[in-house]
Amino acid sequence: MQDALRITASTVDPGLLALPWSTPLGSWPSEQIVSLPKGLSRHLVRFADLSGRVVAVKETTDEMARREYEMLGNLARLDVPCVSRVAVIAGRTDAAGEPLPAALVTSHLRFSMPYRALFTRVLRPDTANRLVDALAVLLVRLHNVGFYWGDVSLSNTLFRRDAGAFAAYLVDAETGELHEEGLTDGQRAYDLDLARTNIAGEVMDLAAGGRLEHGVDAVAIADGIVSSYHSLWAELTAQESFASAETWRITERVERLNALGFDIDEMSMSTTADGTVVEIQPKVVDAGHHQRRLIRLTGLDVEENQARRLLNDLDEFRVRSTKQWADEEMYAHEWLTRVFEPVVRAIPYELRTKLEPAEVFHQVLEHRWYLSQAQGRAVPLAEVLTSYINEVLRHRRDEATIMGPPTETMSLPVITGAHPVSDDDHEADWRDLV
Repeated sequence: MQDALRITASTVDPGLLALPWSTPLGSWPSEQIVSLPKGLSRHLVRFADLSGRVVAVKETTDEMARREYEMLGNLARLDVPCVSRVAVIAGRTDAAGEPLPAALVTSHLRFSMPYRALFTRVLRPDTANRLVDALAVLLVRLHNVGFYWGDVSLSNTLFRRDAGAFAAYLVDAETGELHEEGLTDGQRAYDLDLARTNIAGEVMDLAAGGRLEHGVDAVAIADGIVSSYHSLWAELTAQESFASAETWRITERVERLNALGFDIDEMSMSTTADGTVVEIQPKVVDAGHHQRRLIRLTGLDVEENQARRLLNDLDEFRVRSTKQWADEEMYAHEWLTRVFEPVVRAIPYELRTKLEPAEVFHQVLEHRWYLSQAQGRAVPLAEVLTSYINEVLRHRRDEATIMGPPTETMSLPVITGAHPVSDDDHEADWRDLV
């Protein structure tokens, strides 16, 4: 019976009642479905239009839907990159009164892509390695807050472009467990081994389908997550000892963590009885160092590498400025209104779903480096913009809600098993943009 429908939602959206919950998800009418690519899943998943926004609907059991709904809420409160929960739909029945599976509804992450949608024909080694590095960072962040994933894979992850790299977001938290006391080494090792196995299987699957560049070693790519994970985890958590006269090592450790995009909330320090040796160990490390600084200065909420790139340009702008303000917020406002916003406004309306504004800005600076090198001169930014829009951006596919081939919008069984950007030459006639 339709009146037995039970909806648990994070926000009230009357549009939830308008979706055809009395129809099995696989039979939803085409006018309700949005054709977007998605990763491999053990469950049936469809994208739908909910009050003008795109949501993912997954059929599962009532218990699993509620568990994942609560887990996504907990991860969001811990500021972990993951999809946003919308609702759990239980008590579904068809027209004959027969029970239907419960459904978990999550928001579609704009400008995100499953790994299979990040290449048009074949997956190149550098793209594969960047995806694996992004997944390693995500896994470290999850483990750092005590989350055991239990199903780490490229398929259970969404990726957003992040200034030449990728940022990874958790999609499927169905098997996850949150441990307030933290994870054991064994739990972390099991998650990491599972990641390696699943990535190898996913890359081999691409190879079998002719979608992997010839000569790429799937096992070597999968091994990359192990080395990336261990390197980052050691930097974040390892205890360090040094002579008491080398107190500069404390600042150096903090700066290394900041460079990786992490902040230290607390540092534990101790000395030996004779005071000749100091030991330090980070206690609580939060990601998003550059993101937080950029938000504080400009209000822009972007990915970590994008934030680092924008801050570099902001700092260069401050050095070039003839004004002598003591407050860096004043320079930030000037940069935002005279540099960043004019670039964003210069993008034609019909091209604004190609990439996020911060990614566009990063690519404009990168494009300027190319043009300046090729022409042997400092190319004005207005000229760079015209070239970038016509020669690069117009030829990209939209990534706000990226469309994929029909075969990539189907549910499939789960598989288990650049060049440098110059910071030296950004002198420009900014007045051309105002």
